[in-house]
Amino acid sequence: MQFSANLGFLFTEHPLPEAIRAAKRAGFDAVECHFPYAVPAGEVKAALEETGLPMLGLNTVPGDVAGGDFGLAALPGRTAEARAAIEQAVAYAAAIGAANVHVMAGKTDGGPAAEETFRDNLRFACERAGAHGIGILIEPINHRDVPGYHLSRVEHAAEIIADLGQPSLRLMFDCYHTQIMQGDLTRRIEAHLPLIGHIQIAAVPDRGEPDAGEVNYPDLLKSVAAMGYDRPIGAEYKPRGGDTGKGLVWLAPFRAIGA
Repeated sequence: MQFSANLGFLFTEHPLPEAIRAAKRAGFDAVECHFPYAVPAGEVKAALEETGLPMLGLNTVPGDVAGGDFGLAALPGRTAEARAAIEQAVAYAAAIGAANVHVMAGKTDGGPAAEETFRDNLRFACERAGAHGIGILIEPINHRDVPGYHLSRVEHAAEIIADLGQPSLRLMFDCYHTQIMQGDLTRRIEAHLPLIGHIQIAAVPDRGEPDAGEVNYPDLLKSVAAMGYDRPIGAEYKPRGGDTGKGLVWLAPFRAIGA
């Protein structure tokens, strides 16, 4: 099985281009990131070309985090900001050859205005990204870590994807978030497999390395492999000891899953 290093949490002691190189040395098959915009796209592209690692995705900017933002796309009255963030993300993704952009919904009251705003902005994102062959991902995020996040259930995401009918719009299935909100990971992945664009893992409840906690990831990933899912699994966790390298004892045995 293949794995992608999420450089928003892993190898953060390095600047992004060097983090990409560190992921390659550690044995990862791909990389992904959160908010790379402070780094010139040319530097990131050069590191990707040097290592041969694909960049699976990046996020739209979250907005004013100090002011309580955690995404913009579902916030009524802030469409101009949300679309500027989408344009920025698509342009950067195109410049470095990233496969996907995760459009962050943000925290809302869950009402119809927020839902309509989110869907309108996702249509805009699919149009802009489609011109570059880039996918759009939406991710249910748990309400323990991010109270009020507009999208928190897998079925809500699936409903949006079905209703919008955009081929480039897919589900980012984060096992950590889904286990906290809903559980039943194997059956949920199986039920929504045709909609899934990316899968991420981390231990529950501490979001550490995936070889501990309440989710039996070796068993889950064997099932995922048996379903025919053959893309890299995103390692989006926070190293328990603060040192990515020291916590990577899980990687080799996990890579052997499904072999």
